[in-house]
Amino acid sequence: MPLTMAQGMKRLGTPIAALLGVALIALIATSWLINRDALRKAVEAQIRDVTGLELSVDGNIDISVLPASYISFHDVGLKGGGTADPALHVDVLTANLRLLPLLLQRFEIADLTLLRPHIHVSLKPDGESNWTPFIQTIARTMKPGADNQVSFSEIRIQDGVLDYLDAATNATEKLEDIDLSLAWPSISRSFAATGQFDWRGERVDGSISFADFVAALSGERSGLKARIASAPLKLAFDGSVANRTSPMMEGTLTIDSPSLRNALRWTGQPQPGSGGFGRFALKARANVVGASIALTNVNVELDGNTAEGVMTYANNGRQTLQATLAADALDFTPYISTFRLLASGARDWNRQLFDLNGLSSTDLDMRLSAAKLTVGPTKLGRTAIGANLRNGTLALSVGEAQVYGGIAKGSFGISRADTVADIKAQFQFTDVDLQACATELFGLNKLSGRGNVNVSLVASGSSPFGLVQSLDGTATVTGHDGAISGFNAEQLLKRLERRPLSGGGNFRSGTTPYDKLTIAVKFADGIATAEDIRIEGPAAKITLTGTASVPTREYDMKGVASLNTTSGFQLPFMVQGPWDDPLIFPDPEALIRQSPAASPFLDLLKQRITGGKRPTPEGSPTAENAKEGAKSN
Repeated sequence: MPLTMAQGMKRLGTPIAALLGVALIALIATSWLINRDALRKAVEAQIRDVTGLELSVDGNIDISVLPASYISFHDVGLKGGGTADPALHVDVLTANLRLLPLLLQRFEIADLTLLRPHIHVSLKPDGESNWTPFIQTIARTMKPGADNQVSFSEIRIQDGVLDYLDAATNATEKLEDIDLSLAWPSISRSFAATGQFDWRGERVDGSISFADFVAALSGERSGLKARIASAPLKLAFDGSVANRTSPMMEGTLTIDSPSLRNALRWTGQPQPGSGGFGRFALKARANVVGASIALTNVNVELDGNTAEGVMTYANNGRQTLQATLAADALDFTPYISTFRLLASGARDWNRQLFDLNGLSSTDLDMRLSAAKLTVGPTKLGRTAIGANLRNGTLALSVGEAQVYGGIAKGSFGISRADTVADIKAQFQFTDVDLQACATELFGLNKLSGRGNVNVSLVASGSSPFGLVQSLDGTATVTGHDGAISGFNAEQLLKRLERRPLSGGGNFRSGTTPYDKLTIAVKFADGIATAEDIRIEGPAAKITLTGTASVPTREYDMKGVASLNTTSGFQLPFMVQGPWDDPLIFPDPEALIRQSPAASPFLDLLKQRITGGKRPTPEGSPTAENAKEGAKSN
């Protein structure tokens, strides 16, 4: 009769249960009959054959067959290559055993677990490390046809610590709370490591894999994928690696950071300046040889600015960055936002000391071009800039920039001497809007028109105030078809020509148009001296002499304004007070002398001041006799 399913399962289950019972009895017997000393020696031999590290066990040894098959060594030191100090110390090293070979009294390690290991990595000046023997042994045992094929393919690290020492530079690093899994499956030539660790106060999630682990260990070319993810920085690489004579990597590099400044601080790199350097992203084709990195097909983003080009970075005792980048639009405002020439809410120069540390940490050679460039309130068109920073000296050169409606060229240099900055600037502005140019460069907002500006200045100081106190150099302005606001020279001259003592007039309103403007100023120790200032308009002409103090931002000047009429009426005047709101007023004595009714009273007043002696008119016999007497005396 055909069997029911229940009857079939019952008949089949009986021999299976019997087989399991026999296996259980065999396991129990194995646990009783196992040669524990032989097991320990076999495990130690396998670890030595695979890693090249010699075990030194100072603690207890635990062996278990059921329910899990393993052997645990407590207080273990592993060293190799003849070194005295252990390269690895483990609180508990557990070797999990393969079950079926164990039943046949063969001891084969399935995987290793290292609990609270302390890993010591020491790099020698010649590039070798205390782990070189381990790497050589792994490469030898994994080669096809090797006498001792690798017998286990995974190592798990829990709660580990890694100390790194570079003997050449005395640089040290420490990784803590390491949880990693390292695997090299026997069915393939690959290697993978994944896990987490703490570094400099941040939790890092990382992974690395080699397509051909044997080739990588032997220095041959192998595929490489690596990823590091943390709060300050994310980095990924996908390419190949080789180490025949020196480390070489080639592939796609991707870097992303919410704040480049924080990422640099976290990695121990110098931070540039004190403004900007926030959001950062980079993707490029990377070629790494030793300590040098060449980046091509670069797409870089920083503080909202995006650019393309090539970059090179080297760290051969001193960091060097070279780059040639092009962009559609750039905004440099974040990098100058913390630099203020004037104190906040005041007319005084800023006295805060410069932070010049960023000039001495890195060498820079950069070429940058942009279709649009913004620097604070200044908007520039197509611009080409070169920046060179070497040994604490920064040199900026502007090949050509479209600014203020014209063209600008020039250079700017700053060098560091302790806490003092030495500044040198030379710029030429051609056919620019004088109102925008003078306002942003010199803080003068009374001038309009178009023209040329040439500036050559040097200064030295530890703050903006210190710089203006030592300012030396020259500045020239030639303008045309513009005006000077603050007074109307033609109206004032005509009114005062008719009524010199009309008084009460508003001398601080209106504009004075001009056809031609010439300004030549020389700076010495922060004082600007007018060498040639002429304003030639359709109705009036003005000349100025005197000085302007750059540290106090004040005028102390005199001038003469004259009408372009047959009368040629002239009026001396004065300009005094702050740059942004100066006082412009006529010479009182000149006004009195222009008035026929008031002029005699002025002479009478001078007579009383001089002791009652009436001044002798020029050309009179008495005056001539006085001159002859003076000559004879």
